[in-house]
Amino acid sequence: MPRAKNEEGLSFAMQAKEEIAAHQFPEHLQRSLLSGFAKTNGSLRLGEGGEELDLSTESAKVAKTLYLLAGRRYGGSPHFAYSRSFGRGKRTRFHVLIPHASEVLEDLRVDFLSGKIDPSVVNGTEEASCYLSGAFLASGSVNSPVSSNYHLEIAVSSASYAKWLSHLINKVLSHHFTSKVSTRRNQWIVYLKRSDQISEFLVLIGATEACLEFESVRIDREQANIDNRLLNLDSANMSKTLQVAAKQVKQINYIVERHGFDAFPSEKARVLMQLRLDHPEASLGELAELLSEELSTTVSKSNVNHLFRALEELYVEVGGSNDGE
Repeated sequence: MPRAKNEEGLSFAMQAKEEIAAHQFPEHLQRSLLSGFAKTNGSLRLGEGGEELDLSTESAKVAKTLYLLAGRRYGGSPHFAYSRSFGRGKRTRFHVLIPHASEVLEDLRVDFLSGKIDPSVVNGTEEASCYLSGAFLASGSVNSPVSSNYHLEIAVSSASYAKWLSHLINKVLSHHFTSKVSTRRNQWIVYLKRSDQISEFLVLIGATEACLEFESVRIDREQANIDNRLLNLDSANMSKTLQVAAKQVKQINYIVERHGFDAFPSEKARVLMQLRLDHPEASLGELAELLSEELSTTVSKSNVNHLFRALEELYVEVGGSNDGE
């Protein structure tokens, strides 16, 4: 079973993001991805040449992908900046700064004052999936499959945008998602909880390897749960077998002490009763095999069960009581 982090110390969510970032995105889909990222986690800042669009991430690989896509689409000179948080868990953020922010936002159809998603950047399944890839890269997270608490989310700062993003996820063609929206501190969270939908979403946004790892661990866990249930069932069946066997041994001893083995009406019954005394833990199937060997003929499990029903009737006839049995 994989660990929560890989050998490079990356979380499962970051592994998924860097897998997405490693793809070669066709030119006609690059705008949708950049739009999803900018709308979800972009901001404006004042640079030397005017306003710049700031796309920030904790992953150098994701930052490199954003830099290359922005450079190809807008030319000019996107550039990097770095910031570092203080306190516990110091983290470096990489900032891709794109000049001429107003023109870029116009092309991406991003309006930070509106919660709506412009239909032109999500007007097909491919465009919608790339938009969601960008949104996930910007502020998405997914629990490690090692955890049994399945959860994938995208955090945004606008309630109306969260509703639009959830609506987009739930209406993607050929998929059946049921994302929901909740709040956490000053954020709105668009999330999926069902493991099968999380797997499908990972494939949709291009994290196929992450999906395979997620499914592998999930299947292993479910198989372990099945094995535990079967073990519990076996234990319950064994307990029931022992209870029934103890009852049969008591009835046989009661009859034999008062009337001997001749009280049993047939050789088959007499041999079976002796086998039960010799093998008090045996199941009906095991007794059927032993009886078949003793009599050199085939005796079925149902036949053994019938003989034990006859034993109970005989026990009552000779004065035994079934009270509390």
